[in-house]
Formats: sequence, structure tokens, C-alpha cells
Amino acid sequence: MVTADGAGRVRELLAAHDLAPSRALGQNFVADPNTVRRIARLAAVGAGDHVVEIGAGLGSLTAALVETGASIVAVEKDRHLVPVLTEVLDGSGVTVVEGDAMALDWDAVLAGGDRWALVANLPYNVATPLLLDVLDGVPQVATMLVMVQTEVAERLAAPAGSKVYGVPSVKVAYWATAELVGAVPRTVFVPQPRVDSALVRIVRRRAPAVAADPEVLFSLVRAAFSQRRKMLRRSLAGRVTPDQFVMAEVAPEARPEQLDVVAWGRLADAVGPGGAPS
Repeated sequence: MVTADGAGRVRELLAAHDLAPSRALGQNFVADPNTVRRIARLAAVGAGDHVVEIGAGLGSLTAALVETGASIVAVEKDRHLVPVLTEVLDGSGVTVVEGDAMALDWDAVLAGGDRWALVANLPYNVATPLLLDVLDGVPQVATMLVMVQTEVAERLAAPAGSKVYGVPSVKVAYWATAELVGAVPRTVFVPQPRVDSALVRIVRRRAPAVAADPEVLFSLVRAAFSQRRKMLRRSLAGRVTPDQFVMAEVAPEARPEQLDVVAWGRLADAVGPGGAPS
């Protein structure tokens, strides 16, 4: 039977296989049984659900997910860890996939179900691009419960007006709702990172928050936030005319962090298809 193991077991597995955490891969293994069970509980999955775990590592979180009764696919990039993970999970029913989540054939990995939950302890260096790529291109993933660096978590769930509200915040709001659901201290990891982490729940909307052309919308968003201290009339000069600001009911004196996704949608609609070139 697979169980969620502690720090001693993590170190034992690494030593037994002559392995060390890879700094290049951002490996910090969750080693606290209470933390992994808490993540599994917050993921709200159970029998009949399909879960894909990214960065399964040594299987501590995977073990907690097994306890829920869900059907699990565990993805791990590190070829040195895959045999250990397979050994740890032997007999659990988990499907182990060796692969880089940034280059997965998602249709093949998720072929076993129509609706999936993504649960993961994500390496800090890939968390944001990976989550945004999944929102953009993997509609089978309906919910996500991820552990990321606290600053990243705050940015993903930030509302308009927040100091950390930016392009990722707008992208998440376009596709989904997001909320912080808990803090995670650095002490639960082996090795301990230099930063604290947080848990974010992301739930995909049935349809995007606005019907505006996404290419136009995010071209405007990227341009504005690349000069976030400037007023929109300056950062979007040549992209949005004074009349289009009026049509969108957006003040040209506003700064990008003041616009929620609905306001960005109005601005994109006012500019229209073919506008706002990159």
C-alpha cells in the first residue's frame, strides 16, 4: 500500500538510489504527510475523478492522492527519478509518465478521461508559463490545485487594482477563477527552498470571461503592462484611438492595473479584429 512519507523517507529514497535534488530542475520535495494530505483534500477529488500530477518527484503527494480513490497519471521530467517513482507507486494503479510538462502531448496523456484535475507542487521557474499554457491549450483540465512560490500565487489570483496584478492575472481571469487557499512554509520541503509557498485553486470557466478577440485583447494587455507606470493613452499610443477609449468606457488616463478583464474586453472590442498589432 502506498502511504505519504516524511522527510526521513525522502532522504532514504534519495540515498538508496544515489540521487540528489536537482537545482536545475527546481526540485524541492514535499516531505510532510499532513501537507500532502491537505493538498489532496483541497483538490476535492475522489473515486471516479481523473487527476494529472505534474512533477511527481518521489511520490509523496501522489501517495496522498491515491488515498482519495481518484485515477491518477503522474508526470515526471527527471529520468533518474522515474524508476524510483515507479517503484514507490508499484501496485497503486498510478500511471507514471516520463515527460516535460512544457512539451507534453496532452491529448495522449489525458486520453483516459474527458475532465481532469491538475494537482502539483510546481517548480518555481516553470509555474506561470505552464499554468497559462494549460489554460490556453488544454481544455480537458477543468480545475487546478497547485503549490507555487507565494509571489507567483499572489500574482495569479490578483484582482484589478492590486500592486501585483499583471498579464498572468488577466490571463487567468479570462479563462478561470482563482483564489489563494493556504500558505505552505518552507520547512515542509527537502531541501528547504529560500522562499515560502502558497496553494492556489484555479477553476476553468465554462466560457471565457469576455467574448472579445483574445489575440487583440492580450496584445493590448501585454503592451500596456510592458509600460505599467504609464497611462494607457501613452502605453497604447498607436494601438487605441481617443474615440476607441470613449467607446470602451475606459479612461485613457488609467493605468493597466486598474482595468479588470471585463474592461480589457471592452477595449479589445472597441479596437476590433485586426487592430492592436503586436
